[in-house]
Amino acid sequence: MISPARRQEVIGALRRGTVPQAGLDLFAVGMDRFERAIDEELDGIAAGRATFKAVRGEYGSGKTFVARWLAERAKRRGMAAAEIQISETETPLHKLETVYRRLVEQLSTAAYPPSALREIVAAWFYTLEEDCIAAGDADLKGVDALLETRLADVARTTPAFASALRAYRKALGDGDQATAESLIAWIGGQPNVAASARRAAGVKGDLDHFAALGFLQGLLTILRDSGHPGLLVVLDEIETLQRVRSDVRDKGLNALRQLIDDVDSGRFPGLYLLITGTPAFYDGPQGASRLTPLAQRLATDFGTDPRFDSPRAVQLRLTGFDLPKLTELGAAIRDVYADGSGAASRISSLVDDAYIADLARAVAGELGGQVGVAPRVFLRKLVADVLDRVAEFPDFNPRVHYKLTLSATELTDVERNAAAFGRPPADSPHPSSADEVELDL
Repeated sequence: MISPARRQEVIGALRRGTVPQAGLDLFAVGMDRFERAIDEELDGIAAGRATFKAVRGEYGSGKTFVARWLAERAKRRGMAAAEIQISETETPLHKLETVYRRLVEQLSTAAYPPSALREIVAAWFYTLEEDCIAAGDADLKGVDALLETRLADVARTTPAFASALRAYRKALGDGDQATAESLIAWIGGQPNVAASARRAAGVKGDLDHFAALGFLQGLLTILRDSGHPGLLVVLDEIETLQRVRSDVRDKGLNALRQLIDDVDSGRFPGLYLLITGTPAFYDGPQGASRLTPLAQRLATDFGTDPRFDSPRAVQLRLTGFDLPKLTELGAAIRDVYADGSGAASRISSLVDDAYIADLARAVAGELGGQVGVAPRVFLRKLVADVLDRVAEFPDFNPRVHYKLTLSATELTDVERNAAAFGRPPADSPHPSSADEVELDL
């Protein structure tokens, strides 16, 4: 059974043409081949290990879907998650202080939406107090001593993190809300925090590149002690590194190499680091191959049939959709839509598997036959143009009253390119199909 709120969230996102934040297991077509290996890796995270994974696939192959599907599985196990969009202007990868800030801004758990830092820290303080009570030492000094013990490893490299937490707790106890808010913002990597708040904690300046990794260690400690056994961090659209200046690109690639090495060294127990990118990033001259040590760490043999790809390899290859998979996906969404709908019988009758297959072929045809580019547009058309109308209008028949149309404004750049490739302009001297070839009889 699907709750109405969950169904509305999923359907609403697809209607807008975006990947839902939750409920992805409802239509996780083709994900069963990854489940066992992913679950084993999540078990390792809960046991205190760290993991790095790379997902590769062309546009439309489902990279963002896989990342959010994995995040949902992690949250079901009590873990926290954060999805970060890498970009040249907003989140350059070589500035790890900015990456950490975005991580905290997007930090969420099954119970708390982004940013969940304040709630996680509150749960951590509560856990410390409960542990002190259990040990018969419930005064302020006892909690402070336990705080220092729990953060001892982090304090050796980033003492400012422990100092800020101690000052934050004191400000809350004194009722100084302004100082407390400034300090939790500083712990989250926010710049331009009031100097008075930093003085109260005995810290100086803003978070820098090197301290960001120490703060990540501290965050993992807090998560673990507050009942969250791990943290999934997704660095999405890593291929944007190919479009920046060469010096910035090289710094970003080296930052990624540093993160992978730190994961392998055991510096971040409980961290699952996932990146997503196109094959051009992993294999092309402007991507990982520019930095030999990084290319070596990402190297995966894809010379065999995709059926035999190991889900335990450092890279997961997404092969994208074909028409049978697209039809299966559409049928799953139809069933989610119909479940609990007052028009369930009419939806099942009018939007049957045969119609969904026809719509999938039509959308793919409008996009130059590139089925891998079609899922987003196909699902949006299915929900907004077909299922909504069938549910709202008793006399609407999609085979009679609906004709598929695609406008440039509703397509992404990649989708527009596919459509342009598949359909020459109206004044083009080249026919778009054999039916348009004039024969002299």
